[in-house]
Amino acid sequence: MILDYITLNWIEITGVILSLIYIYLSIGQKISLWVFGLLSSVFYVVVFFNTKFYADMSLQLYYVVISIYGWFNWKRGKPGSGQDLPTTRTSRRLWLQLVAVSVVIYIIYYIILARFTDSTIPKADSLVGMLSVVGTWMLAKKLLENWIVWIVADGIATGLFFYKGLYPTAILFIIYTVMAVVGYWQWQKDAKALQAV
Repeated sequence: MILDYITLNWIEITGVILSLIYIYLSIGQKISLWVFGLLSSVFYVVVFFNTKFYADMSLQLYYVVISIYGWFNWKRGKPGSGQDLPTTRTSRRLWLQLVAVSVVIYIIYYIILARFTDSTIPKADSLVGMLSVVGTWMLAKKLLENWIVWIVADGIATGLFFYKGLYPTAILFIIYTVMAVVGYWQWQKDAKALQAV
């Protein structure tokens, strides 16, 4: 019975394993996180297409692109210094810009899902999609508060995945939510240590 489940759901399970490696490397601020993020996204395009999570499917395509951007941004480091890209805080001005962009992303997602797909949960799917777009961009910029966005996004997504019967993915997102709290704490600690030097 378990073997049958694994055989039927190997794409989702592989995506979960790659995603766990990705989140672990994210917390440790290891540049290789972007490779595992890209690979897990490829598997999840298939999973989300099959379960009609269209916003999440399009999000995985975005993750492929942002993984390449994140890799180069982190590899380049702090411009002109030759140092690693430092963890920084999100300015008030940038927060306002992110809120404005988030509203636009949500509306676009919702209109597309509600009018042009057979999505059964367009509002919630759009919300998770929007938060994930913003959170991943913030991660690529190494902004500390990306973890706060992820705590909210992953918490909501957990409920949606249970609702849709994607149990391995729901469990992954419970882990993601906990790890986002750990990530915030670890990055905050690292940022304070850098400021003290």
